[in-house]
Amino acid sequence: MVKRSSHNTIAKALLILLAATAPLAAVQVQDIARLKGSESSKIVGMGLVVGLQGTGDGGKSAPAIRPLAAMMQRLHDPNVIAAELKDVKNVAVVTLTAKIPATGVREGDEIDVQVASVGPAKSLKGGRLFLTPLYGPKPNMGVFAYAEGRLDFEDDSVMTTATIKRGATMTTDIFTRSTDQFGRMTLVLDQPNASWPMANTLATLINDLLAPDGPPIALALDQKNVIVQIPAREQRNPAGFISQILEIQLDPTLVRTEARVVINQRNGTIVMTADVEISPVVISHNGLTITTITPPRIPTNEQPAVEQQTFVAVDPAQRGGARLSDLIAAFNQLKVPSEDRIAILKEIHRTGKLHAKLILED
Repeated sequence: MVKRSSHNTIAKALLILLAATAPLAAVQVQDIARLKGSESSKIVGMGLVVGLQGTGDGGKSAPAIRPLAAMMQRLHDPNVIAAELKDVKNVAVVTLTAKIPATGVREGDEIDVQVASVGPAKSLKGGRLFLTPLYGPKPNMGVFAYAEGRLDFEDDSVMTTATIKRGATMTTDIFTRSTDQFGRMTLVLDQPNASWPMANTLATLINDLLAPDGPPIALALDQKNVIVQIPAREQRNPAGFISQILEIQLDPTLVRTEARVVINQRNGTIVMTADVEISPVVISHNGLTITTITPPRIPTNEQPAVEQQTFVAVDPAQRGGARLSDLIAAFNQLKVPSEDRIAILKEIHRTGKLHAKLILED
C-alpha cells in the first residue's frame, strides 16, 4: 500500500499552476519515459553476399566456401563439394542484424537490415545478399524474417559494411506487451531523468490526477520505474487510460533533456541540443586538423594566428571540456564542407568522444 504524503495539498496547487502554464512549455510524460514492453529488439542471421567482382572471401576462406557449397546442394547441384569452389572469389560471409521497432511488427512488414563482412573480403560493393533467414535472440524461436536484396553503402571509404533498405520481410507477428498479468503498466524513465525525486513526482502527479479520492494507483518502485495499476474497468481496453497517463504534463524546469545530435545525411543539416559535450580529441580529416586542447594555442611570431588556418583549438573558455558548438564554430572558421562535418561527427561518436545520442536520418 502506498501512503500519501502530507504535501499533497502543495502538489495539487502545483498541478493547478502547471495546468495554467502548460500550453507555454509543457513536457509530457511520454517525452521522458517509455512504456515497459514497448522496446525495440533485434533479429540476426548469417548469410552470403554474392555477385562480387573478385573482392569476396576467396577460395582460401573455408567459412565462405562451405555455406556456398551447402546452398548450391540445396538449390542447384546436390553433388557439388567445397573443393570444387576453391577459386570462387565472388561471395562473402556476412552477419545480418535487423531492428524490430518498439511498436512491434506484423507479418509482411519490411525493415532495414545491417550487413557486415566477417571474412577477408576486400569489398561488398556490387554484391547482393542471397535469401537468408533471420532468427530471434533465443534458440528454438524459429524464423522471424527472410532477408535479401541489394547493398547500400553509407560511407564510400568502408565497403565491408552496408545496409539493405527494407531488406527483411517479416514472416511472423511481434506484438508489444504494455501490461503485466496483474493489469499494471510500468513507466521507465529515460536515463537523464532517472532519479528518486522525478519518480516520486511522477507517481504523485498520476495519483492526484487520476485517483484524487481513492487509494493511490501509482508507486515509484525505484529511481527509474513507476508502476501504475490500471483500474479494473479499463483493463479490457486500456488504450485510453494509457494515453491519458502518457499525455500528463510536467513542469519543464524539473525535466533534464537528453543530449542529442540529429544529422540529416541527405541535405547535410546538423541539429543539436546546447549541452552536447566532446572529450579531448584530435581530428585530422582531408588536410585539416582540429584539436580540443586546453588551453588553446597562443599565437606567436613563429606560429601566428591566421584566418585560413588548419589548426584550431576547441575549448576557448578553458572549461576543461569542449562543447560541440565550439567544434561547429571551428568548422565554420575552416569552411569545412557539410559532408566532411558529418563524417567527423560520426567518427567522434564511434570512438566514444561525443557525449550525446547520435541520430542519423536519410
